[in-house]
Amino acid sequence: MNVDPSRLSIVSYPAPVLKQKARPLEAVDDEVRAVALRMIELMHDAEGVGLAGPQVGLPWRLFVTNGRDADPEDRVYVNPRLELERGDLESGEEGCLSLPGITVQVRRPLAATITALDIDGRTFTRSAEGMLARIWQHEYDHLDGVLILDRMSPMDRLANRKPIKELEAAARLVDDAPMSTRGLRG
Repeated sequence: MNVDPSRLSIVSYPAPVLKQKARPLEAVDDEVRAVALRMIELMHDAEGVGLAGPQVGLPWRLFVTNGRDADPEDRVYVNPRLELERGDLESGEEGCLSLPGITVQVRRPLAATITALDIDGRTFTRSAEGMLARIWQHEYDHLDGVLILDRMSPMDRLANRKPIKELEAAARLVDDAPMSTRGLRG
């Protein structure tokens, strides 16, 4: 796949790529590194803490993070495998760069261990609790086509009904526009 990283942008719900299971990458090459660096840039520009391949329109098992206080380094996770700690779940507020204006309470395990390839193609394993474990789980969900919409309670669904409908309506407007007026979409 030939990807021009400069053309990548964050895609919004209901883009179909957000609901697809991403495929593993065969290698961490220059193209993957360039895409990862662009994703880090987009994540920072949007003031996010993570961004997954499907969120920039790529069905790749890749995500980037910068957990701020929880982990202030920019990190790249290629073909991650996530192990969740069994036991208590903790509820926490989550938003999503592909669902602007929507926040929901999501119950997740408190701790996780992740194994992935870094930006240089080296395997690493890390464990975390709290916010960083939550970020990993959120981004890993994206790789499996799962959105916070799929994890929201009936109360959150009701509270967010209007912004969800607005995102769907905006997508229909773009899809219905004549080809010559659409421009580039991420």
